[in-house]
Amino acid sequence: MVMHMVYERIRNLREDHDRKQRELAEYLNVSQNTYSQYENGTIALSAENAVKLACYYHVSVDYLLGLTDEQTPYKRKK
Repeated sequence: MVMHMVYERIRNLREDHDRKQRELAEYLNVSQNTYSQYENGTIALSAENAVKLACYYHVSVDYLLGLTDEQTPYKRKK
């Protein structure tokens, strides 16, 4: 269930921000095919790339993982 939510959320965020898979693939330093596989659930999104995408979209990793429906990221500790 959680992994399915990740794929759905990264696809929806990309589409909501009018981005192409190629753009996100470049940002993550992966091929477009690899990024497509993330969205299709063929391969798992690494923790590092989940954090990068959360920062890119200004959402929490918990949101990407489907642990919350609240998109607002947590405040960083100083």
